[in-house]
Amino acid sequence: MESNGGSTSRRASAERIRKAIALVNSVADEAGDEEITPTEIAEAIRDCLELSEVDLVPNVRRYLGEALDAVSDGMPADFVAMTLYAAQSMPPPHRVHRLTGGARMVIEPMPERHSASVVLMFAGGSRLEDERLAGVSHFIEHLYFKGTKRRPSSKEIADAIEGVGGFINASTDKELTAYWARVPSEHMELGLDVLFDIVANSRLDPADVERERMVILEELRMYQDQPQDYVQNLFEELIWPDHPLRRDIAGTQESVSRLNREDILEYADAHYRLPNLVIGAAGSLDEGKTLVEVRRGLSLRPGLDGALSAPSPAPLTRPRVLVRRRETEQAHICLGARALSYLHPDRHALDILNTVLGEGMSSRLFLNIRERLGLAYDVHSFTQKHRDTGYIGVYIGVDPKKAVDAVNAVMGELRSLSESEVAPEELARAKEFTKGRLRLELETTNGVAFWLTYQELLLGGIKTIEEELALVDAVTSSDVKRVADDVLNAPLQMAVIGPFARDSAFRLAIGA
Repeated sequence: MESNGGSTSRRASAERIRKAIALVNSVADEAGDEEITPTEIAEAIRDCLELSEVDLVPNVRRYLGEALDAVSDGMPADFVAMTLYAAQSMPPPHRVHRLTGGARMVIEPMPERHSASVVLMFAGGSRLEDERLAGVSHFIEHLYFKGTKRRPSSKEIADAIEGVGGFINASTDKELTAYWARVPSEHMELGLDVLFDIVANSRLDPADVERERMVILEELRMYQDQPQDYVQNLFEELIWPDHPLRRDIAGTQESVSRLNREDILEYADAHYRLPNLVIGAAGSLDEGKTLVEVRRGLSLRPGLDGALSAPSPAPLTRPRVLVRRRETEQAHICLGARALSYLHPDRHALDILNTVLGEGMSSRLFLNIRERLGLAYDVHSFTQKHRDTGYIGVYIGVDPKKAVDAVNAVMGELRSLSESEVAPEELARAKEFTKGRLRLELETTNGVAFWLTYQELLLGGIKTIEEELALVDAVTSSDVKRVADDVLNAPLQMAVIGPFARDSAFRLAIGA
């Protein structure tokens, strides 16, 4: 089944190409096979090329480029028109297929690449876990690489993919778990086979459970010894109190210590079901053959649609500060507020706000807090979005003696964004930054496979890159100010790690 890709931007692209064809045909009617003058037609083709949607379909850009070259070379009008017709008739870049049992597959052929990537993405993640099972999703992800009946050890799993020069890995998030492989395109079938094997046939050997338990406990201790990471965990405890989102994805020392093999088997059986799965594939691949291999190799159990749900966090009513005293050389501070979900219509305005505030070396935080005031070496902002909530945060790594001054300076930047609109030049820079980063993320087959799979699983439909870029371009200065006013005037939360005995100065700084 083809995806719902027919967007306004795609229609605009097709309309521009049709107008260029009509223009060329009108010239052909008048000039027959004579050479044509390039100016007006070249402008029409460049107008088509300005629509960046063609970046997602490389052959469209190629045909338009060939048409432009033909005009420059003085080729006959009918030759130019035929080249434009080829551009007009290119199929959509990706297709969504419904598989037996409720799973979905998204495929985007990228014939110009030398690799192919496949992602198995399951709805779920740590926010679905109760206190007793905290960390079980992450535990399962680790265990699935320890061996199957066909490949009894982690070495044999790794050797299968690395033996052809490929990569295999997995990750657990708060709302999903993903397993992926990137291989030379001629080994796509192998990549699928190994991934299906580990998610459907893992042995979950009792000895592996105990060994991996020790590894995860060490992982938790490691993060607690890294204050720049640990302070974000503390910040999330403030942002989402009494909610599963507050917890580390890996769980807690207590929960990981008590999880047993039966807990793991039961949880995996309940969540690794076909309706919870989206498969994404991108690269130099044969769509029909890939579908045959998927239907043949997929052996998970069916389940009920909508079985996975989790309550939304309760509203925050007041600002709070949490200081964790440690005799560190540097203070580590994370402050911010609840923000928007990945489904909210203003999410792109939030992205622009974040870029202006603290993304990169041209952001306000970097230029003012680090370069102008010299208060901190590392200062940046970031966002996290979930189905029904999210946040915007600022991290500061600072000399403890300058910590309060740095927080006050950040508060000044937050007030500025909520009190006045971003200047047109700064808005334009932030948009280009945001769009450029998205384009760079989609340079690889792995990036495209994740992009498609994530959207289909969590957003319920796929936007083309052009549609996404158009939404970024549509953000106005007033949109950014409105979101800044809503978000940054919400109850602020702040976590601090450093050699501080009291929190009163930090409370005063954020009005807690």
